Amino acid sequence: MKIKQILLILTMCIGTFLCMLDTTVMNIALPAIQSSMNVPLTSLSWALNIYTITFAALTIPLSRLADIWGRNKIYLVGLLIFASGSFVSGMANVPTVLIIGRGIQSIGAAIVFPTSMTIAIDTIDQKHRSKALLTIGLTQGLAATLGPTIGGVVTQFMGWRWVFYINLPLVVLAIVGVILQLPLGHEKKIDVKIDVGGMISLMVTLFSLALGLTQGNDWGWMNYRIISLTLITIVSFIIFIIIEKRVTDPMIRLDLFKNRQFSGSALTVVLAGLLLVAVMVIMPTFFTQVQGKTELIAALLITPASLMIFLVSPITGIIVEKFGPRLIIFIGFLSMSMGYAVLGFVNSEYYWQILLGLILIGFGYGTVIGPITVLAASDFKGEKLSASQSVMGVLRQIGNIIAVAIFVSMLTTNVSKAKENAWTDAQKLISTSELTSTSKKDMLKVTHSHFESSDAKTNGNDEKGISETKEQRLIQANVAEALRKAKISQLSDRQGEQVKEQITSEVTNEIKEMVKKDNRIINRDANKISKNANHLISKAFLSLYFMALPFTIMFIPVCLLFYKRDEYKKNINEE
Repeated sequence: MKIKQILLILTMCIGTFLCMLDTTVMNIALPAIQSSMNVPLTSLSWALNIYTITFAALTIPLSRLADIWGRNKIYLVGLLIFASGSFVSGMANVPTVLIIGRGIQSIGAAIVFPTSMTIAIDTIDQKHRSKALLTIGLTQGLAATLGPTIGGVVTQFMGWRWVFYINLPLVVLAIVGVILQLPLGHEKKIDVKIDVGGMISLMVTLFSLALGLTQGNDWGWMNYRIISLTLITIVSFIIFIIIEKRVTDPMIRLDLFKNRQFSGSALTVVLAGLLLVAVMVIMPTFFTQVQGKTELIAALLITPASLMIFLVSPITGIIVEKFGPRLIIFIGFLSMSMGYAVLGFVNSEYYWQILLGLILIGFGYGTVIGPITVLAASDFKGEKLSASQSVMGVLRQIGNIIAVAIFVSMLTTNVSKAKENAWTDAQKLISTSELTSTSKKDMLKVTHSHFESSDAKTNGNDEKGISETKEQRLIQANVAEALRKAKISQLSDRQGEQVKEQITSEVTNEIKEMVKKDNRIINRDANKISKNANHLISKAFLSLYFMALPFTIMFIPVCLLFYKRDEYKKNINEE
């Protein structure tokens, strides 16, 4: 492969890297953003969903626009739009502005992502095309998996806003690369139509699906709004299929799914992405919100999964021809299932157990995602080849949408139930304690405020008991009451002073002993409440993986859609 072609592929990889990085880079920063804006996690889930929904719905229509107007010019426009969205996201102070910024980002990503692939396919000769596809495909997977690690490091040292600002220098580098390597005038253009109906119906399907899944717990699953959204999702999806069958230039070519291996690749991208995103979104929040880790430490704690993907995916992309895709995909899904089993039964106090689960999931995802880009395209040439890559990009985002919607919704429900149970336990503990009635009321009030917070933290250890200021107020109030009862006004000045000093000394000692005793009980009980709450909330997080385990096992038979080793080799030799 010529140096010029290598540089061009690297330039396209930068654009692809940016698009996929921003599907997960924000995950680790969610707790920091949540604290900064003081909003519940469900409000911020739309900052994730708007990116993936818009990305998925506009990828193919905007790639068509690039074909019509010139891919190189539109690619530059996409980079500029992406940079604008990154800037707006970084400047956001409220969720609405962040969601708008992420929406702008996603429009740019929907241009850059498919166009980078088609530019590479058109520019690289047939002999080296598989290597180019493998390189860009690996970039997609690695960017998405390295996102949380990069996000954690940036959030810790530079603040969460730089999670978005770091895109800007990379965009500049990509723009320079395009200007230097690609012609911007007299480009080859293709006369195709944009599938507006398909685009709108798919966007409605994804939006109503995501909204229904995220709001189901708050509104109630049998609420008329959820039922309406379910019907809208079904109807709009049926309309989408009908449109795609009839239009000349469909958004998604349904005939691609007649190919067994492409169907297997499509399912693999959706399901494997769903399983990975569920870990990359939930675990950073678990480490920061429940275990009190910093964003940097949380990023480092989930890095083993990213590291496994980084190491394994290039290897499986190379050895798939030797062992056949069926075995490779089987091993990948089996490993991810084992990882979910470990996380489902793990004792969260021992990180090595969590580490084992992360390694298995990272290994499994790396195993399936390494060869998947090449496998999806292996039976196609020409226009079908480009179409297959665009569809895979859309399906990757659909997997992300489903994962975020389902797991954030489940997490919100689990944490709410855990807090309810922890609050009930706390009430029982406080009511049966040896505290004075006033201290019981105060402790209940403070503890309840912790459980009412918008995040997963309960801050039980923050309860320090009766402060010195409050102690002084109690002393003053009790001294005043004792003096009133003693009627010192009826005594001589000298006797009154003596009685006042005696009462003040006695009351002060009495209150101090009472406060000392109450504070000892408060701190002891607060520690018990905190430990119990953290235990219940830890189970609320990790039980998600136990609940998902049966489904991960059901995903394993997807490997049967792929060729066996001999079939795959024969197919390659025929080409």
